[in-house]
Amino acid sequence: MIVESFNAALLHEPWTIHNQSDKPFQVFTPFWRHCLARPDPDEPLRLPKKLVTPHKWPKSLALEELELEPSINWAEGLRASWQPGEKGASAQLKRFLHESFGAYSELRDRPAVRGTSRLSPHLHFGEISPRQVWQGLARLAEKQKLPPAEWRSSQFLSELGWREFAHHFLFHFPHTPTEPLRTEFRNFAWRKDAAWLRAWQRGRTGYPIVDAGMRELWATGWMHNRVRMIVASFLVKDLLAPWQEGARWFWDTLVDADLAQNTLGWQWTAGCGADAAPYFRVFNPQTQAEKFDPRGFYIRRWCPELAKLPDRWLHRPDSAPAEVLKHAEVQPGHNYPAPIVSHAIARDVALEAFAKIKIGRQI
Repeated sequence: MIVESFNAALLHEPWTIHNQSDKPFQVFTPFWRHCLARPDPDEPLRLPKKLVTPHKWPKSLALEELELEPSINWAEGLRASWQPGEKGASAQLKRFLHESFGAYSELRDRPAVRGTSRLSPHLHFGEISPRQVWQGLARLAEKQKLPPAEWRSSQFLSELGWREFAHHFLFHFPHTPTEPLRTEFRNFAWRKDAAWLRAWQRGRTGYPIVDAGMRELWATGWMHNRVRMIVASFLVKDLLAPWQEGARWFWDTLVDADLAQNTLGWQWTAGCGADAAPYFRVFNPQTQAEKFDPRGFYIRRWCPELAKLPDRWLHRPDSAPAEVLKHAEVQPGHNYPAPIVSHAIARDVALEAFAKIKIGRQI
């Protein structure tokens, strides 16, 4: 028997990328620099003109007869948000390249606008390949006469590189979906509070940007990348919940759930993985919201009970004066939850706990 491997899911197979010591990269920047120094990915093969089909198809069932979906119509939001398949993937790439790529660096952190490619579900399910994305960008750059150094160093292409890095890392460190890469984190004193975890999952934390993100996820199977970082930081830093709990919830709810990227992202946030975020980086959900959703369009869409609050108080409704809350028909603790923790206190507790890990590592 002859077995051949034909790469289509990545730009480079993981076993072909290694550092000068012939070991896997553990930091993204040198990894991606190495990838960019290699020959460009080949053009995808053209569609076959003809496919040979069986003379007689075996008996089968209609898809509906399998009754794969539950009786509750939980997928309605997903159907309204996505067009699965190759056709939907190609349309999404075309839209992004012609409408959003030029402003990607500026808009990619704004959850209220469609500034990202939204290609990750299509890439995950093989409806489009990263080579198609690369070559589509290359053709756009040629048409617009962009220097190769400009588009090859673009923020968007580096995001495609981060996806590569995630798969490269999972291949070399297959234990990381459940175990931290940095072994000193195995005994970290995570706090397991079922009520807090449930509040986070359902978008009932009392922090509007966190709640908006978690509600968007539940409704559509999607969450904007900046908001993913905010809600992840809140779970592992403010609530000190195990990063595995967040990874499990994202795995169950994301339409683009990808084991490699999900693992790398959560370990990055928790500070226990490859190229991890510094332990002292704790996102403040209120200032993050003020910076990236200043007019509150995103929050008002997913937390409509806060829609009448003025911009000044939208990101911190628990601090709003009583008359403002009354006029906006907001009752913290009733029709909108009060904050389940104080961010200022939670930050200090987290920094102390993570500092012990850092000290232990130095010893």
